[in-house]
Amino acid sequence: MDPVVQVQGDTAGAALPSSNVTAPLGRGMTTGSGAGAAVVCYSPMMVTTYGIWQGVSPLEFSLPLFILQVTIIVGTTRILVLLLKPLRQPRVIAEILAGVILGPSLMGQLGTWAGTVFPERSLLTLETVAHLGLLYFLFLVGLEMDVNVIKRSGKKALIIAVAGMALPFCIGTATSFIFRHQVSKNVHQASFLLFLGVALSVTAFPVLARILAEIKLLNSDLGKIAMSAAIVNDMCAWILLALAIAISEVNSTPFSSLWVLLSGVAFVLACFYVVRPVMWWIVRRVPEGESISDVHVTLILTGVMISGVCTDAIGIHSVFGAFVYGLVIPSAPLGVVLIEKLEDFVTGLLLPLFFAISGLRTNVTQVRDPVTVWLLVLVFVMASFAKIMGTILIAVAYTMSFRDGVALGFLMNTRGLVEMIVLNIGRDKEVLDDESFAVMVLVSVAMTALVTPVVTTVYRPARRLVGYKRRNLQRSKHDSELRMLACVHINRNVPSIISLLELSNPTKRSPIFIYALHLVELTGRASNMLAASHTAGSSSDHIFNAFESYEESVGGVSVQALTAVSPYQTMHEDVCVLAEDKHVSLIVLPFHKQQTVDGGMEPINPSIRGFNESILASAPCSIGILVDRGLSAATARMASVHHVALLFFGGPDDREALAYAWRMVEHPGVCLTIVRFIPPGYTPAPPTSMVSPMSSVGGVGSRATAITIVPEAGKSERQMDEEYLNEFRSRNMGNEAILYVEQVVGNSEETLAVIRNLNNAHELCIVGRQPGEESSPLTSALADWMESPELGPIGDLLVSSEFSKMVSVLVMQQYIINPPQQAQPAGVPMAAAAPAVAEDPVRQYLTNANQRPPIGARGGWSGSSSSADF
Repeated sequence: MDPVVQVQGDTAGAALPSSNVTAPLGRGMTTGSGAGAAVVCYSPMMVTTYGIWQGVSPLEFSLPLFILQVTIIVGTTRILVLLLKPLRQPRVIAEILAGVILGPSLMGQLGTWAGTVFPERSLLTLETVAHLGLLYFLFLVGLEMDVNVIKRSGKKALIIAVAGMALPFCIGTATSFIFRHQVSKNVHQASFLLFLGVALSVTAFPVLARILAEIKLLNSDLGKIAMSAAIVNDMCAWILLALAIAISEVNSTPFSSLWVLLSGVAFVLACFYVVRPVMWWIVRRVPEGESISDVHVTLILTGVMISGVCTDAIGIHSVFGAFVYGLVIPSAPLGVVLIEKLEDFVTGLLLPLFFAISGLRTNVTQVRDPVTVWLLVLVFVMASFAKIMGTILIAVAYTMSFRDGVALGFLMNTRGLVEMIVLNIGRDKEVLDDESFAVMVLVSVAMTALVTPVVTTVYRPARRLVGYKRRNLQRSKHDSELRMLACVHINRNVPSIISLLELSNPTKRSPIFIYALHLVELTGRASNMLAASHTAGSSSDHIFNAFESYEESVGGVSVQALTAVSPYQTMHEDVCVLAEDKHVSLIVLPFHKQQTVDGGMEPINPSIRGFNESILASAPCSIGILVDRGLSAATARMASVHHVALLFFGGPDDREALAYAWRMVEHPGVCLTIVRFIPPGYTPAPPTSMVSPMSSVGGVGSRATAITIVPEAGKSERQMDEEYLNEFRSRNMGNEAILYVEQVVGNSEETLAVIRNLNNAHELCIVGRQPGEESSPLTSALADWMESPELGPIGDLLVSSEFSKMVSVLVMQQYIINPPQQAQPAGVPMAAAAPAVAEDPVRQYLTNANQRPPIGARGGWSGSSSSADF
């Protein structure tokens, strides 16, 4: 088998076999039929091999060779993604660099590499599949965009987009025209200037969206302006690209270019006024709650290829048809379904092939003229500078700060796939030569790599670190407003949180402001980016509708729905910043496990556990972890009487649990049982607290006010427990809905026995995360066998498989504002023993955020036992 035949001179045509030779492959392999022209031909490769035992190399056959090429390309890309991840670089940088590394610039310099792994006879198959992947990726990009954003973006984003295109286009083309004899020596100059202007003015919307999400600016004002401007910019870039393709044909007549433009306009109008109504008809036919049928999905995906064929036949590149076709698809729910089905395969497997093809075309060794290189770099820098300066001027005109304008200018300089497409089309049209192509690719990579570090350095949003004292429930009035941040991962988290809100007694006198935060994991997928931008029809839509319906049906509840898109490794930072900005007193987190049909617990997502642990370590307020084991059931929610149990061992977390239970007691349908665990020989500590003179002690009908406990230095945990419990009991004297029981237990076994003997009627059990002392015999043995340390020993026991009772659990952790001090020895000055706590809440939060006091500092138990009911 002789796959390659090279023939010189005028006899080239005679040397071609009649049936075994296809058309010449690739740019540069065929230069014409004139004298001296080289024609490279090859016999068709067989698809599959006969096996290595037949003495034939598998790499001589198309399928094994193609599989090897795809494996090498994808593997190299993934390795570079991992290497660049600490530098927070977008994935497109790794994909372009992988293509350059595998191409003639580096690996191609090895003699056997190009001929064995990437022989020219195999490039037709590789390039065909790569362009198919590119076709579907541009379809996904169109799905991500919202055409209506142009109407909603406002004048600011529209002017920034226009300035970000017009200035670099004009300055870039003007600079290129001045140095046209140096930078466009071997190509058609007018077409070169047009393609160069498009390449210099484009902003890569998909890359920008992922950069903004990675550096946590997607939901900021700067991020929203950048996204809106980038969408407008991207759409204008595609129009300019279609115009450039239409008039860049050197041998075309003016009428043929006009027909190309008119046909392109007709295609766009047909998509918006024929295809789009059909898509909405398909969406309306799908019953609510059901997904799009596979038949419809298949027809829509077939339409991508038909659109590509149409625009290719018109004379515009096939990717333009796929992009416009994606624009007319309704973003949700149809767009989300299509992205979820396509994205992993297209972006993970097919798209890197396109960058590999671009890398195989990028030969740095051909860049030999330093004058041309430096002039091209100058043109690129001038255009980028023009885009930055234009954006800064517009931003300053709209009262944005200079630093925000610089950050926005660099964000608008994000390059990526669209520019690579422009450069590749320009090279195919012989508008760009190999030298210009290689320089532009490398400079684009360098510019995009600068975006993230520059923006993170320049843009410093003003953190509203205004001190607020209501960082935990114990310091707040139990009948005052409660600001709560509820984190939601999946739809199943919503009913249990709403049930908890209902038990929390929201009224007009004691309202609850709930910030419902839907957490979407950033995985580099377009589907979760789409969830942040288009909530209609997505999971966010169902979550927000549930909270809004509850807000409408119950008085005293105000709901604000939010979405956060972030990796789970850094998601806790978004939650903590939001809690700080909203002055939240309590963050409610769903447990990382959910109940199964047989009553067991199975993990939802392993990453949620690490997220919860990070929140527990860094939150600026108190935290509650909610374990749903029937609280969200319809029977529990519709019951007229709700039984709640509070297990009290002592310590700040248990006092926070009591503070939350105190709020529930105001609910007319809640019956609260408080079980206090005390060791043998326990003696109550002498009271040292002072109650506010405005407080009233009486029955249920009396208006309760805040507890004011004087934070005396040297007060032990035991004393604060007694003060808070006594205050609670005195304020609720005569309330028959409250049962207070003291249980004397000497070790963990007795504690376990008491918990097992609790009434089975309880729907919710509230416990502290760290009950009592760390070395207390009441819980020490339970702490040694914890499966979920984030729940503490008691919470872990209640949700364990060995515990037979099906009761939902709320585990509370108090934010410590003024850590209590141990009693100091006689003769030791208090100021020397314990430095004064900073009175400034902001400074205290910055220097000592959520620094929990040592467990050993909590007061010990002593004295005799006692028990009481009321």
